[in-house]
Amino acid sequence: MTMLQPEPVASELSALAISPPESLRLLSLNVQVGISNRSLQHYLSTLWQHLLPSSVRMSTLDKVGGLLKPFDIVALQEVDGGSFRSGFHCQARWLSQHGGLQHWHVQTNRDLGFWAQHSNAVLSRQKMQSVVEHTLPGFVPGRGAIEVDVVLEGQAVTIVIAHLALGKRTRMRQLHYLADLLQDREHAVLMGDFNASNTWLLESSPLSRTRLSNQASLHTYPSWRPKKDLDHILVTPSLMVSNYRVLQDRVSDHLPVAMDISLASRQPNVPQ
Repeated sequence: MTMLQPEPVASELSALAISPPESLRLLSLNVQVGISNRSLQHYLSTLWQHLLPSSVRMSTLDKVGGLLKPFDIVALQEVDGGSFRSGFHCQARWLSQHGGLQHWHVQTNRDLGFWAQHSNAVLSRQKMQSVVEHTLPGFVPGRGAIEVDVVLEGQAVTIVIAHLALGKRTRMRQLHYLADLLQDREHAVLMGDFNASNTWLLESSPLSRTRLSNQASLHTYPSWRPKKDLDHILVTPSLMVSNYRVLQDRVSDHLPVAMDISLASRQPNVPQ
């Protein structure tokens, strides 16, 4: 576990004093490093793009940047931290600039140096109060989670972004870790690519012992014919959910999921 400071974009202006928001618009997307597969055949024909730069990649990221603009907190999986295949662009930084979310943090979990930097990222419209990097357990290193605190109506909300393993055994170990992390949090959100269904996560995985929940199962994968619900936003009961949906923007092999949250009951003002 590593505590860090979030990074502003280079062009960030002096922060303006604003009231804590009454709601937050959340989005989670597996970016697939800008490859944007559209069929099973594309996994083979675009395999080289996992190591080499592509002229299509930046145009895909430009579309992603436009998609992010209405949101307050964005969780990204499978972004590149700035290697040869991405033209040495840190994709999280690039998307923060083009999406208009001035605060960002990238966590590189599998660093192949010059060739690839496999990463998760969080982008935020408001300054993040804290950022903690977690290394998730696994037989093969390379999975992580980002924990950030943001403010909603004057209350601290913990948001954790994760991308879990494909193998069930390893995924269970990672979910045990996340359940331990979040089971006592009052206002909490867990979001990302879990490689597992909503029903299994909430009924059969270690998350069943937490207060995290979500009643909807939304199909996000594959983006050209969604049949599986792999991408989720789970919240504690203290947060009220509205407008939970899948966006039909095919900028990756996963579709984005989005949700609006607010406090379920506002805290009364206490006279000083």
